Amino acid sequence: MASPSSGTTSNILLAIFEKKTNSLDLYRPLRNFIVINYSEREAQNVEDDLQTLKQLRSDVERGGGSDSLSARRDLLQNYYKALCAVESRFPISPDKDHINTVSFTWFDAFKNRQKASQQNIHLEKAAVLFNLGAVHSQMGLSFDRSAVEGRRQASHSFIAAAGAFAFLRDNVAMNASVGSSTTLDVSVECVGMLERLMLAQAQECVYENTIAKGSSAGVCAKISRQVGLFYEEALAALNVAPLNQHFDKAWIAHVQLKAALFYAEACYRYSLELHEKEEIAEEIARLKSGVNALSEAKRSSPRGAPQQLLEAINKLETNINHNLERAVKENDRVYLMRIPPANSLPPLPAFSMVKPMPMNEVLDASRDKMFAGLVPDNSAKALSRYTEMLDDIIRTQAEKLQQGSEIARVRLKEMDLPDSILALEGNFTLPPALKEDVEAVQICGGPAGLEGELQQFKDLRRVNHEMLVQIEEQLQKEAIEDLQFRNQYGTRWTRPQSSTLTKNLQDRLNKFAANLKQAAESDARIERSVREHSALMSILDRRPIESALPTLARPIMSLDANEDAIVGGLKQSLRQLETLGAQRAGLEDMLKEMKRKDDILPKLMTYTGSQEDLFRKEISKYDSICQEIAQNLEAQEQLLMQIQAQNDEFAALFNLEDYKASREKGYRHIEAAIAKFREIKENINEGLKFYVTLQDAITIVKQQCDDFVMTRNIQCREMIDDVQRQISGLSFQDGKSSAGYSFPSAGQPHQAQRSNSQQQLDPGNMPNSSHPQTRPYQPPQQPTMPAYAQTPPYASQQQVPPPYQVPVSSPYPPAQQQQPAVSHEYGQPAYPGWRGPYYSAPPQQPGSMPRPPYTVPSPYPPSHQSGYYRQ
Repeated sequence: MASPSSGTTSNILLAIFEKKTNSLDLYRPLRNFIVINYSEREAQNVEDDLQTLKQLRSDVERGGGSDSLSARRDLLQNYYKALCAVESRFPISPDKDHINTVSFTWFDAFKNRQKASQQNIHLEKAAVLFNLGAVHSQMGLSFDRSAVEGRRQASHSFIAAAGAFAFLRDNVAMNASVGSSTTLDVSVECVGMLERLMLAQAQECVYENTIAKGSSAGVCAKISRQVGLFYEEALAALNVAPLNQHFDKAWIAHVQLKAALFYAEACYRYSLELHEKEEIAEEIARLKSGVNALSEAKRSSPRGAPQQLLEAINKLETNINHNLERAVKENDRVYLMRIPPANSLPPLPAFSMVKPMPMNEVLDASRDKMFAGLVPDNSAKALSRYTEMLDDIIRTQAEKLQQGSEIARVRLKEMDLPDSILALEGNFTLPPALKEDVEAVQICGGPAGLEGELQQFKDLRRVNHEMLVQIEEQLQKEAIEDLQFRNQYGTRWTRPQSSTLTKNLQDRLNKFAANLKQAAESDARIERSVREHSALMSILDRRPIESALPTLARPIMSLDANEDAIVGGLKQSLRQLETLGAQRAGLEDMLKEMKRKDDILPKLMTYTGSQEDLFRKEISKYDSICQEIAQNLEAQEQLLMQIQAQNDEFAALFNLEDYKASREKGYRHIEAAIAKFREIKENINEGLKFYVTLQDAITIVKQQCDDFVMTRNIQCREMIDDVQRQISGLSFQDGKSSAGYSFPSAGQPHQAQRSNSQQQLDPGNMPNSSHPQTRPYQPPQQPTMPAYAQTPPYASQQQVPPPYQVPVSSPYPPAQQQQPAVSHEYGQPAYPGWRGPYYSAPPQQPGSMPRPPYTVPSPYPPSHQSGYYRQ
């Protein structure tokens, strides 16, 4: 029986009592079934699940008197999910091979003397869902609805109650109502009525919050009208069989008065808005309609309605009559408008703020592990066979859909659609691969950026030339100074001449200079190639590149001027084809979703007939979608034939063949421009690498030259001191002479041997007083250089080819070795932290010969490895 709330005067709401049941032992029958059909061991494995199920059933039997409403709600949800697990694994029915000792008994919630007993789990599930909705309705009444937050929480609970009753109606009610033993409270009609009633009470709470927030009269009228509509739908179900004789008169009176109350409330709120707009005639009509509804409800409703509800109706009726009297006086005195009849008025606008809460996720038992490992062998095998049949259907239909899409793509490509339509509209684009190549060229600067890279050639060539000049000047200066001292001291100046020591350096510098000269010639050839092909490559600078392609133009003359009709018809057909493609995608998704939701295991475990009959029945669910797929493919075939005819007419009218030929010519032009650009770009990149590598090599030679000059200067100062001593008669030993010095050539280690007395006279020139030898100059151990694509101009002991010439027909070979990354600015040494081994070489062993000049392994590749800058 329903119980009215004791809330505010107008907000009198209803809650539902739970259904009652008898005690039932599920533990023993289910365990026996497991032992008989599986094994004792399996029964022991699921012992915890059986005990949990037993405890859940016992808690449900006790009712909700001792538990909080939220705890009761959670209990019912958990028990329902446990029942879903039981249903899929334990066949409960009168059949002798099933669990036939379990009978569920439940009493009607509104007629307590009526009960139903069934040997299937559907009644148990229906009763649990009914009680879940009832608990949610009781929670709605438990909140303090005098405050905004309380009304919001109450509305949420009534929405959840509506969701529970809707889930019961859509999923369980039909199965629970089958058979002779059933109760009306879990029928489709009753739970549908309860869903509407809960929605009405949820919307009513929203309406009260809307009034409390001070919303406009128009908004309040719409929400109030929807409250009345929900009550009217519930009343309609209560006034017809089978519910008209099942509920107390107080229920019907409550719902009928609520429906009239909120209809009149909507009329009253709407009339306030009409009064502000000075639409007096409709205002009077709406107020009269509201008064009539209240009067008719009070006259025809059964007795038993709460006094508070009657008082709210009387209060609203007084307010409406007051406004009606005022509006009639104003109309009689001022407006004199004709009052329209009530049946000519449009329906009052309504706006729903609530809908049933989806319960699928809340009641989803697939995530629960109860009895997860318990599946009968015959059911598993049958399920596997059904899955194979289903997979075959899904696979066949998916292949048909994919073939249909592929056929459409190929046929359109053969007809050059929709490219020709896009070209006519100016929206044509290059093929993707060609478009990517053009974008890559434009990103790196395009043909316009080649001038900047050619300028880098000039800058690098200038820097290398300046470095060679500096080295030459340095060597010449040292040679001049040596000649001056030789002329001054004559035969006493026994040091070798500079020209005999710098021959290797001079040879290298000459080779560098020759290579720079020939490199300049190759640079000129690259510049000449850029100029000669600038017209070819200029198309790559067009943005967008499509603007350089020919366009599909309309015919200059037309006899019947039907171009627009032909183009429009072809576009329409293409849109229809696109729609069919989208439908195929949706059908494929629908197939996958149906397969995902297709779980027949519960039916397999409870079905008593032939499994093949069950399979045919279940597979028939896919007949409709298979038919839709066939219709889609047939419609596409007809449409492609139509598009073919329309495209033939379009091609003849717009001279499409000539346009295709000119477009392909444009494609070839772009491809040739890209090929030439890449060839020149590769030549430029390789030339830049040549200059950078050459600069590194010159920098190393310059460092060697600096070391040579520094060593010569030290020797020069020492020899000047010795010669001056000889002249002044300060020599202490007859055996000491200039022959004690070793004068290496440039880049060769040397030893300047001094006597002990000389060391004592000039210790500042020695790094370590314990060693009697002056540290000779020795060139640094050069790092291994990579095999560059050009021949380095300083390859040792080999005939050096010219520096480079541009090979235009083939790409350049990659480097054969690895080289550390070089970071430098133009004209700066490649290794700024380099320190020569001066004063740090180990002393020579007695009897050893000094190293010949520049005998270190050449760090540069031989001439046969050159792949760039060759004649």
